[in-house]
Amino acid sequence: MRAAPERSAERDAALALALPHVPALGWGWPALAASLRAAGQPGDVARLDAELLFPGGALDMVETFIDRCDRDMAAIAATPEFAALGTTGRVRALVLGRLAALAPHRVAVRRALAVLACPGHGRAGAAALARTVDEIWHLTGDDSADFSWYTKRAILAGVYSATLLFWLRDASDDAAATAAFLDRRLAGVGRLGKLRGQMVARAASLRDRMRPAA
Repeated sequence: MRAAPERSAERDAALALALPHVPALGWGWPALAASLRAAGQPGDVARLDAELLFPGGALDMVETFIDRCDRDMAAIAATPEFAALGTTGRVRALVLGRLAALAPHRVAVRRALAVLACPGHGRAGAAALARTVDEIWHLTGDDSADFSWYTKRAILAGVYSATLLFWLRDASDDAAATAAFLDRRLAGVGRLGKLRGQMVARAASLRDRMRPAA
């Protein structure tokens, strides 16, 4: 998997300053330089600082933005209400809490997905999604180490990606339609899990019946 982006207080602070400029200027050095100039830095210095902080340009900034969102989910998991939830409820709370925090930056999120969709950025996008899903499962308390580790994350990657795309088009109050969409997806996953368990149990029973008597 592609390594997580560099983490530092300076990069986080610079990213926060740049976010308001992303809708107009897109992800990249121009947005960050504009924010630094607004903070009082001369133009040439602002551009140089932007390049030094995020040498990878737009992709570097987008990966850091997603990583910042991953880290911010820990605050959702730290509440007593979260601890009282079951696994599905915890996944739901993390996804919806993450999207609620992103609501002021919907255009920036849309532009971030456009950057990840650029030729040559597919691996970075897949790695960012994998890190997000892994963090969600980690915060739910999932510590599986068997084959289910892969299946759970693959299923959640599909659920989260579909929910994110739905949310970008959601005009309902308080993203109520997105919550309903996510609930349907999670319910479908639950039914799939039950069906899989029944099939495994039936296969085991059939194997036992076919086993020669001692």
